[in-house]
Amino acid sequence: MRPLIPPIPPRKSQYGIDPSLVKKRVCELPGMTSVLLKDLFPDLPEVIYPGGEGVAAVRRATEEALRKVDMSRIKPEHSVNILASHHGFTLLGGEPYAEMLKTIKDVVEARTGCKNIRLRAGVGLRFKETEEYIKRFGLDEYFHGKAAGVAPIDEGIPIETEIGTLYGIKKVYDADWIIHAHNSDVREVHFHRQVDRAVKPFGMSYARIETRSTYHQNLGPRAANFTARAIFDSPFVQSKFAFACFLMVAPNGIMGVDADNDLYALNDRVTYLGCRYYGKMMTLFGEIDECIVALDFPCPVVYVFSAGVIYANFAGANTDLYDLDNPLPGYTWYTEAFYGKRGRPLLDDVPPLNPAIKMCVHNYAWTGYPSAFFSEHIPTVVVGWEQAELFNRDPQNLNYMKHAVVAETTEAAMEFAYKVTGTRKVLIFDGAIGGINLSEPLAEFLLKKAPAVSERVENELLPKWLRQRGVDLSRLKQ
Repeated sequence: MRPLIPPIPPRKSQYGIDPSLVKKRVCELPGMTSVLLKDLFPDLPEVIYPGGEGVAAVRRATEEALRKVDMSRIKPEHSVNILASHHGFTLLGGEPYAEMLKTIKDVVEARTGCKNIRLRAGVGLRFKETEEYIKRFGLDEYFHGKAAGVAPIDEGIPIETEIGTLYGIKKVYDADWIIHAHNSDVREVHFHRQVDRAVKPFGMSYARIETRSTYHQNLGPRAANFTARAIFDSPFVQSKFAFACFLMVAPNGIMGVDADNDLYALNDRVTYLGCRYYGKMMTLFGEIDECIVALDFPCPVVYVFSAGVIYANFAGANTDLYDLDNPLPGYTWYTEAFYGKRGRPLLDDVPPLNPAIKMCVHNYAWTGYPSAFFSEHIPTVVVGWEQAELFNRDPQNLNYMKHAVVAETTEAAMEFAYKVTGTRKVLIFDGAIGGINLSEPLAEFLLKKAPAVSERVENELLPKWLRQRGVDLSRLKQ
């Protein structure tokens, strides 16, 4: 058993309680340990971050990746929007993504002579979140006052596509050129199913609420993926698209940076890495037979991290989220509509939430994303009355506490969970970098299961997942 890995520290935000109220992290309690992801899967890639160079390694990797990109169409008199998404700022503390954005600006300015370079950072339902990130990482100063958060309720712009008129955000496209600055983190596999992951922001972070809602409500998982592709392929967007630059992420850290003028070529590489490395972690998590989940990360409930996997994906780990033969996951906004009053899906095609999750201890997580579905279907203990009241005041979570109980301390919450569930297996979603903070019994369980999972993914599941997505592995290796 290893010493604990420092969790991502609490952050001051209008979406979370004051960091001073987070008195104890779950990993600090007795019986907790950690496992390095490289000990579970030795073939995980080497990473440049975290590392001895810090974010300087990210800057160097970004500069190297951009050398192969054609920027000749960008002229000194033009304007450029670098497009970012809020999720990138939650990866490994956010510093690597912020450094990549800064480096893109510097390289474009040096190579093209263009000075009018702006940052447009998209967001989902927490309309002020990217404004907080812009200030936290000094991006407002770095972009000389030309950094702005954009929300799906901002003024829209019609985009004519092959399937009709869809709507983007006007501020995203108010420049001569756009640079798609994203990351390969798999994030909401329950929504996009690793189909066109690199294209998804064109239908989400850069789109008006009417269009992005196709993912959540109108068409549901997978079916909505074509809207992002339709927007990106439109003559309007193609006339502005310069190139894409991605922070390449593995469960154990930042692998490097990749950039390309051809987004679909980059998408194939993102698909392969997402299926291979994250596929192993999710398949391993699917082996867990019982556990207590502890939320302890500065993000909304569904987006807290453990081993690069978000809680929403673990809630669906009882099914293979990468296998497109499985029509629906247990959790999305779309499938929520097919649950009955007794907590069971109305349709046989909708699987239940992961039955291995016996209880959720909500030690620290943010508001700003509809999460009452989780407390309704998974027994939940929230630590602290201040946190409970924060959720009671959140318009998107008015029913969250109706299905949860409150414990005054982290220790009391965990003791309650142990007594009620009868299990000592604890999986902590606290963003530990390079490993997992968890209880000793669960560490032993995962170390035992990992070799067989790795072999199964490499020899059976990965070829199937790539074949389903039309990714030719031999072409990627050329």
